[in-house]
Amino acid sequence: MRAGGCARLCRMAIFTLTQLEQAIRAGWGVDTCAPEDVPDWHAGNPARGQCGVTALVVHDLLGGDLMCGEVHVDGVRTDYHWWNRLSGGLEVDLTREQFRPEEIVTAGTAVVRPPAINRLRDEYELLRSRVLTALPAPDPGGPV
Repeated sequence: MRAGGCARLCRMAIFTLTQLEQAIRAGWGVDTCAPEDVPDWHAGNPARGQCGVTALVVHDLLGGDLMCGEVHVDGVRTDYHWWNRLSGGLEVDLTREQFRPEEIVTAGTAVVRPPAINRLRDEYELLRSRVLTALPAPDPGGPV
């Protein structure tokens, strides 16, 4: 079974990490932002509040580990930050630029993906739909 819950063998689309990043960034909006970050979200910082849903979509498509670190301001935890570590060890953080200079992200730890997405479900499903629409379609003649 592949990440993302496909219970049968599925044809896989082939895309580059650059194409995935472009599709994700194009899919961000205030409607995919974590509600607590909406007041700070703007077109000049579209990554703000997108880390959780972005990490889940990357995990759906590339597998690996979900990584979670703490965000600190003046030594006090103010939030959590999510990103990915791919199976080869490469860490992919597509929302790293969202933070203000005073916000420091700690080293992350790998966490188990929850079996169901409850928090941010609507935002996640919207971003996932936009990304899948933007990525190249699976090759109908490719391997199953």
